[in-house]
Amino acid sequence: MIEVRKFISSLVSVIIVALPVAALTAGATVKNDRKSLNGARVMAPVNLAILVQDDLVSHVSNELDITRDFIQSLPEGSQVMVGYIRSGSLQVRQPFTRDLGTAARSLRVLVSSTSASPYNPYVEVLEALRMFDSTSKNPNVVLLISDGLDVSRGFDAASVLDSIDLERAIAEARRRDVSVFSFYAPSVGLTQRNLLAASWGQSSLNRISDETGGKAFFQGMSDFVTFNPYFERLTRALNQLESVE
Repeated sequence: MIEVRKFISSLVSVIIVALPVAALTAGATVKNDRKSLNGARVMAPVNLAILVQDDLVSHVSNELDITRDFIQSLPEGSQVMVGYIRSGSLQVRQPFTRDLGTAARSLRVLVSSTSASPYNPYVEVLEALRMFDSTSKNPNVVLLISDGLDVSRGFDAASVLDSIDLERAIAEARRRDVSVFSFYAPSVGLTQRNLLAASWGQSSLNRISDETGGKAFFQGMSDFVTFNPYFERLTRALNQLESVE
């Protein structure tokens, strides 16, 4: 009975945290066409690291075109890095480059297998944060596409929601003045089949984004429909970020 109460308490707290973020996608019109950013563009150059968790569900690979379009829509002077979070280390497909076409072409289909599961995406996020150029004048941004779940030290609320590596990634992002934006998608493992795991993962993404000046985007408590509305709102958020600086 105690465990049931803990489950309900954890789930309710995550839902409360998620509501403002989920509201960002509420009412968004879902389109099946490519280039559906409604003409919105990022107005000022950014340094953007796109990090994709390699064991996410296979339909994340259906979003490659809209992700490429977003990269290529960035203004001149932007720098983009592309990396894949997988078991063992961060696979950097493209180091930071001003050649947006090359960066866009470096995106690949996900492995979408538990053989690539990182168990802890934040170690690789920490690795990527250290690759930002401290001398650049552009705003520094991470786009983290992940299930957000860290089970490297156990599957319980304290170990996941107060993950040591999550804390370290937040501290490093703050130190380097990097805003972390995140798109939630389930993995082929735990977050695809376990509602509590999905809730904890979303809550962790919400935390790293909120505490570094970014935003987390997800729909509901499980899967996503399309990244199109996420990219529209990311574009608006980046323009607001620039206007504050």
